[in-house]
Amino acid sequence: MNRGDIGQQDVNTQPRNPLHGITLEHILNALVAHYGWDELGRRIAIRCFTHDPSIASSLKFLRRTPWAREKVEDLYLAQRRD
Repeated sequence: MNRGDIGQQDVNTQPRNPLHGITLEHILNALVAHYGWDELGRRIAIRCFTHDPSIASSLKFLRRTPWAREKVEDLYLAQRRD
């Protein structure tokens, strides 16, 4: 299997995942642009959003904390539906 086949296989393994191909950084940037840090911290009460927030520190936390990442992804999907 060559490198091109792997990419095609990845596309086919999650055809119904609405987040497939969207990075966590993109999701976070979109939420911050839409809500701002204050509102994001109210909607998802995690310290990285409420105390000296930054994209870098939030990404680090979200990548290590599955429950928080799930909340962020769920909010992103809800925001896109609206």
